[in-house]
Amino acid sequence: MDPRKIQQIIDTGVDFDIQEILQTAWVLFKARASFHIGFMFIIGATQAFFAYYLEDFVSIYSILLAPALIAGFYLVANRLSQEEYVDFQNYFDGFKYWLLVVTINLISGILTVLGIFALILPGIYLAVGYMFAMLFGIFGGFDFWTSMEMSRKLVTTNWWKFFGFVLILLLLNIAGLLTFIIGILITVPVTYLAIYVLFEQLTKDAVDESSEGEKTITHL
Repeated sequence: MDPRKIQQIIDTGVDFDIQEILQTAWVLFKARASFHIGFMFIIGATQAFFAYYLEDFVSIYSILLAPALIAGFYLVANRLSQEEYVDFQNYFDGFKYWLLVVTINLISGILTVLGIFALILPGIYLAVGYMFAMLFGIFGGFDFWTSMEMSRKLVTTNWWKFFGFVLILLLLNIAGLLTFIIGILITVPVTYLAIYVLFEQLTKDAVDESSEGEKTITHL
C-alpha cells in the first residue's frame, strides 16, 4: 500500500454502509462455511484446553497464539475476496506474520488497557481505533507502530460510525453466545470477515499501482 494514498484517504474522511458490509461478509462466510466453522471450532477447543488443563498458561495463548489465529481469518477473507482457491491450511498462514501480529496485538492491548485505567473513554477510543492495525500490518507491509497509527487515524475520521459498527458486531456475538454458544461458531467468523471487508473497501484506492496485478496476500 502507498502511505501517501492512505494519508489522502484519511484527510478526505471515510463513510460506509454497515448493512452492505455485513451482507458482503455473510457472502464470504457462505462461500466456505464449513471451513470457517471448523477453524473456529479449533480456536474454541484450543482456548478451552488452555482454560481447563493449562490454566496458568492462558496468557501464553492470548499473547502468542491468538493473534496469528485471528490473522488467519483475514488472510482467508482476502483470498475469498480475490476469488482465489482456499484450502483449510490457509487459515494457519497467520503464523507467517507471527512476530508482527503478536507485537501489534500486545502493544495495542497494553495502550488500550492503560487508556481504560486512565479515564475509561481513552481506552474505548483506542479499542475501536486499533481495529485495522493488524490488517495494515499484514496487507500494507507496515511496521507495528505505523500500522497502529494508520488504523487509529483512519477510524478517527468517522469514529462514531466505527463505534456503531463494533457495537453491532458485539451484539451479534452476544446473540451467538445466547444460542447455546454454538452460534459463535458462525458469528465470530462473520465478525472478522466483516472487519476485513470494511478494511478492503476503505483502502482499495491505496493499493500500489505497481502491485495491482498481485493482490493476493503472498505478494504483499
